[in-house]
Amino acid sequence: MMRKPFAITLDPGSSLANHTGGWRTERPVYVDRLPPCNHACPAGENIQGWLFHAEAGNYEAAWRQLTEDNPLPAVMGRVCYHPCEDACNRAHLDSAVGINSIERFLGDEAIRRGWKFPPPAASSGRRVLIVGAGPSGLSAAYHLARGGHRVSIHEAGPVAGGMMRFGIPKYRLPRDVLDAEVERILSLGVELKLDRKVDNILDTMRQGSFDAAFLAVGAHIAKRAYIPAGASSKILDAVSVLRSMEGEDRPMLGRRVVVYGGGNTAIDVARTAKRLGATEAIIVYRRTRDRMPAHDFEVEEALQEGVMIKWLSTIKQAGDAGLTVEKMRLDGKGFPQPTGEFETLAADSLVLALGQDVDLSLLERVPGLEVADGVVQVGADMMTGYAGIFAGGDMVPAERTVTVAVGHGKKAARHIDAWLRSARYQKSEKHPVAEFDKLNPWYYSDAPKSLRPMLDIVRRQSTFDEVQGGLDETSALYEARRCLSCGNCFECDNCYGVCPDNAVIKLGPGNRFRFNYDYCKGCGLCATECPCGAIAMEPEQI
Repeated sequence: MMRKPFAITLDPGSSLANHTGGWRTERPVYVDRLPPCNHACPAGENIQGWLFHAEAGNYEAAWRQLTEDNPLPAVMGRVCYHPCEDACNRAHLDSAVGINSIERFLGDEAIRRGWKFPPPAASSGRRVLIVGAGPSGLSAAYHLARGGHRVSIHEAGPVAGGMMRFGIPKYRLPRDVLDAEVERILSLGVELKLDRKVDNILDTMRQGSFDAAFLAVGAHIAKRAYIPAGASSKILDAVSVLRSMEGEDRPMLGRRVVVYGGGNTAIDVARTAKRLGATEAIIVYRRTRDRMPAHDFEVEEALQEGVMIKWLSTIKQAGDAGLTVEKMRLDGKGFPQPTGEFETLAADSLVLALGQDVDLSLLERVPGLEVADGVVQVGADMMTGYAGIFAGGDMVPAERTVTVAVGHGKKAARHIDAWLRSARYQKSEKHPVAEFDKLNPWYYSDAPKSLRPMLDIVRRQSTFDEVQGGLDETSALYEARRCLSCGNCFECDNCYGVCPDNAVIKLGPGNRFRFNYDYCKGCGLCATECPCGAIAMEPEQI
């Protein structure tokens, strides 16, 4: 908790108050530094900004600040891998602020209370086509609609959500949550056309009189590997398995399921197999755990649920009697090398989780486009080599996560809006990052992070109920108040209280302070006692 320092205040008219500017070698200045959580967020959220409202208990204001950048907070609060928490300065004291947990709380609170987005701006008269109703397409649609543009989403599937629906199991993302946040975006007047695959982007733009297009097709095509197999071998791909979970006919995987791969999708399939009744769900991975691309907490949850992992192994053949697996070893550079040692692994089915590709057939015969390594190359403005066609999400070179995709949609929308207005979007310059050594954390006592409740193991192994619960209001409020407000004044009054020269002037709630340099002698007490590092001492100008 913050300690309020003892203060002596002098009347500026007193004979004790001197004009001391000439004595200074340094002067204090208020600064705004970029919080590391904001800096690390791929969606570009003003995390510290919405946490400020949340810790005051003003949840609707927090949600509205959050959704200025991200229209899917209840989804993101469940599926984001929270790089913001990895960057959080609080981790140097005890543990990172549970930013993702608070985001989920705000998203769920908005659904529960029925909060809506404000009406869009006046119509610009311009039409934008979005291909794909996944996270990137929905994000772009939201921001463009708010800017007054008429938006039409063409989605090849029977329902919106993209890989959020067809690639993330229900135990991680309940469908009613996803549906609620999609519907809120559509309520802005966004048109959604389902079962509408775009075969040729130029023809579709011409027929619909669209002024610009944003391509946000997800990576739905599973990569294959050559594995010799017998006629009775049952080999499936992970994307098809997860997609089929959305229908009435669930996949028949058998009692012994082997999953080949090491990413988050492999983890999801193995955990899904256990819930479908598999007595054995085994992941075969070529490297060791520390080199596995899946997130460690997901690996840990899978192991808790009874999923087994064969490290340093690769599948050489799928026969009638089972799978032939070769043991591997890592060379000096960390690459797996064959050992010539084999074993047989019994399996009713083999699921390949080796990554996904994007269907780029809609771009055939579009001049000026550059495609490399299966993705479309775009400029800093997210525009392809064809004027007016932009792309993001899985279609461009980037990490494939929901958070990155949402950030791409926002970024593209800003550039599309500017392009439609014959202008260029100018990104505001960022402040320097507020590193931990810029803070004065001695004002903060230990406050352990609030842990989200987890579903019991038995239900996790047998149902698709949501595994990780959310924080209640008391815990969410506590967690928000753990924020250190890194690099930005939050009006704690420390500088005002410790100044021996009455040189700190309060400007009223929300307006912070200013220095009266006629009385400041540059002692630096204010900077020393500022807990969030929002005061810097600069050399005096002579």
